[in-house]
Amino acid sequence: MAATIAQPFVSGDPAPRVPAEGHHRDVNGGWLRPAVFGAMDGLVSNFALMTGVVGGAASPGTVIITGLAGLAAGACSMAAGEYTSVASQRELVEAEIEAERLELSRNPQGELAELAGLYVARGVDPELAHEVARQLSADPEQALETHAREELGVDPHDLPSPMVAAVSSFTCFALGALLPLLPYLLGATTVAPALLLSLAGLFLCGAVVARVTARTWWFSGLRQLVLGGAAAAVTYGLGALIGGQLG
Repeated sequence: MAATIAQPFVSGDPAPRVPAEGHHRDVNGGWLRPAVFGAMDGLVSNFALMTGVVGGAASPGTVIITGLAGLAAGACSMAAGEYTSVASQRELVEAEIEAERLELSRNPQGELAELAGLYVARGVDPELAHEVARQLSADPEQALETHAREELGVDPHDLPSPMVAAVSSFTCFALGALLPLLPYLLGATTVAPALLLSLAGLFLCGAVVARVTARTWWFSGLRQLVLGGAAAAVTYGLGALIGGQLG
């Protein structure tokens, strides 16, 4: 086989394209992580709540009302909490970005030296670091974006949306909480169908979580099944104990 001779890069040629590595996992989880964990939260909390009521010998009608109340309350709580959390975080980041914008307008040379110092601290030659910082600081918006990324670790053009976070949390939690309730809504009078469906859902959620972890799908699935089942067993036992005392 003939050897391939690498061609030298000549100044003025288009910059060589570096192929993107495709073997790394999405360590941030993207949309998958919050969606799956929201659904899992709804499933575990409503499943445990309903089994606690079942343990107290409640009627199917009472179980349905409890499940619907748990779904609505949990979904609204998740949405409100997520909205407040993301909105507060965004407001803090926006305030810091504006402070950085002000510093860039008041003391551009000082900010340029600060950026160059960051690159030097990472091992870049001081002269090269200063030149890179100078070129990145030529455009005010690019300078702001660079300082925000390097100093704050954020992209000013890609801040999280509180509304998107709230709607996503509400929807995913509601879907998860609906799973143990579904058999009762379809006419079930015992907890067995809800138990089987919920355990299957727990295993499935855990298996999907394996996409954003280094664990195997069956390990993550079994782990979530055991944890969710344990939560339901505890609430069932409490319901049985308290229901027996009240009865």
